[in-house]
Amino acid sequence: MKRKLDANNVPSPEDSAGKSSTSHSFETLKLDPRLLQALTQQKFTKPTLIQAEAIPLALDGKDVLARAKTGSGKTAAYLLPVLQSILQQKMNNPAHKSISALILVPTRELAEQVHRTAISFSAFSGKDIRSANLTQKVSDAVQRALLADLPDIVVSTPARAVANVNSSALSLERLTHLVIDEADLVLSYGYEEDMQNLAKAVPRGVQTFLMSATFTSEVDTLKGLFCRNPVVLKLEEKEDEGAGISQFVVRCAEDEKFLLTYVIFKLQLVKGKCIIFVGDVDRCYRLKLFLEQFGIRSCVLNSELPVNSRIHVVQEFNKGVYDIIIAADDQEVLGELRKNSKKQPRKSDQSSRDSEYDGAQASKNNDQYSSEDDAETQPSKRPKKSAKEKDYGISRGIDFQNVACVLNFDLPTTSKSYTHRIGRTGRAGKTGMALSFVIPSDQFGKHKPTSIPSAKHDEAMLSKIIKRQGKLGREVKPYHFDMKQVDAFRYRMSDALRAVTRVAVQEARAREIRQELVKSEKLKRHFEENPEELRQLRHDGELRAARVQAHLKHVPDYLMPTKGRGGLSSGTGADVGFVGFKKTHENRIRKAREKNRGRGRGGKAGRGGKRVDPLKSFNSGGKH
Repeated sequence: MKRKLDANNVPSPEDSAGKSSTSHSFETLKLDPRLLQALTQQKFTKPTLIQAEAIPLALDGKDVLARAKTGSGKTAAYLLPVLQSILQQKMNNPAHKSISALILVPTRELAEQVHRTAISFSAFSGKDIRSANLTQKVSDAVQRALLADLPDIVVSTPARAVANVNSSALSLERLTHLVIDEADLVLSYGYEEDMQNLAKAVPRGVQTFLMSATFTSEVDTLKGLFCRNPVVLKLEEKEDEGAGISQFVVRCAEDEKFLLTYVIFKLQLVKGKCIIFVGDVDRCYRLKLFLEQFGIRSCVLNSELPVNSRIHVVQEFNKGVYDIIIAADDQEVLGELRKNSKKQPRKSDQSSRDSEYDGAQASKNNDQYSSEDDAETQPSKRPKKSAKEKDYGISRGIDFQNVACVLNFDLPTTSKSYTHRIGRTGRAGKTGMALSFVIPSDQFGKHKPTSIPSAKHDEAMLSKIIKRQGKLGREVKPYHFDMKQVDAFRYRMSDALRAVTRVAVQEARAREIRQELVKSEKLKRHFEENPEELRQLRHDGELRAARVQAHLKHVPDYLMPTKGRGGLSSGTGADVGFVGFKKTHENRIRKAREKNRGRGRGGKAGRGGKRVDPLKSFNSGGKH
């Protein structure tokens, strides 16, 4: 039950909110008019559940520890109170200038998203609020100068924040707000030592916000480091949350994954934007090169690309510039490969290693469901991650908008990760579809070029996924393709797949990295002066590393299934009948040509005169 406020108008230490108060509006939250104007511009109509519950507590100066799913509005829930406090300080003391808020996030992509959101919310605040993103690729001198100007809000990963604190570039002496977003991921990304160092640098009495999708031992650790008697919000999800996602599974051979993917996109069986999840970076480029053979454009999202490019990929995808993203869920794969290196189990939640969390499961059963995956996927000791791995997160906290379909090309290695992935679609009351390819155990390893080790356990993982989704009241249905019609495309799939060799994949990876580095530098230098150059930064261009087979881009009519022909005709669908090589109706030029034949103008008889038979007119004796 949700506890009411006591006589002193102070909330109880723990608040488990089950229902949203429909009477709440942003006007009733007593926010600054400039913030309300920005919210109106951003088309925020009414606060979400977490915003309605957390903002009043934050404005009262309470530490807040909140659990809510990704996409529920956690960013605004902590940004609005922080901005309100800064504006109030500026009103009381216009000369006030200090770093007031430090926002820590696990990935660079999320840092950029939070930074942009802070800018949009302070759009009508003039120069009263300034935000800085420490994860941007700039020189140390530029970053030091940026921090010397004392921006009001600093957004950073823990590693960058510690580096600047140690170099005395970042001063936390007058800090008033500390936010740790995606708190359950911060430690699992290898930031434990950084967080302990920050805990020593943060002054006492700072108001703290911990936002998380799950309550794990990592969150408890951060709570002990930074919070002082926080108000805990355990926000229960609606029973029908996630019910708009239709879940299907297809059992197929390893090479048939490519065949079915080709058929799905070439025949436009899926309408709208799609995210394809694969196991690693090599699979990203193999699938992209394969689809290029058929003229199907896609873009790749993985940790090897520069951070500016990754952010731009997400932004352009949300704008509808392209419809297919192939995302490497390599954080999950790295954790799976390392689990056998140590034998002693950990008690922390391995699922926090996953790249995103939708939080769609009901909160009452959250801990109960997690135990199934923990027994198999927990490594004994958290391995150290490279800087690239630390800063990369394709989905967790990143807002992919209007995704119609999630295609699990490679099945995830935990049932929680499956929930994280499919949570990218069917959001905000919309419908969506999740389609997963599963390799039966008797088909594993039969096609070496397309095999992946994690597929060996697909059937066991599918049973866990079905069990977990069943507890949530959702059904994973089998989907059966008409293989007689699909087999007609098999020889074309084989031709395309043979062209995508291991060398071609390596060349494609190197080439795209070079291209994106150049583009990122161009974006960094000229973005403000030449915004039109954004049009040059398309991420779904052809890599052209595989052997080009132009005939594969065209689907001949005899291969098309009867029901699929209308889908590729752009809505015309009309049967025009036989079309010959010559026009049936005469035109002006042809009519004039026929009329002038024999008159010496363009006819076969030459210039001038009538047509004559040279044998009859030949005179061997010369002139008479």
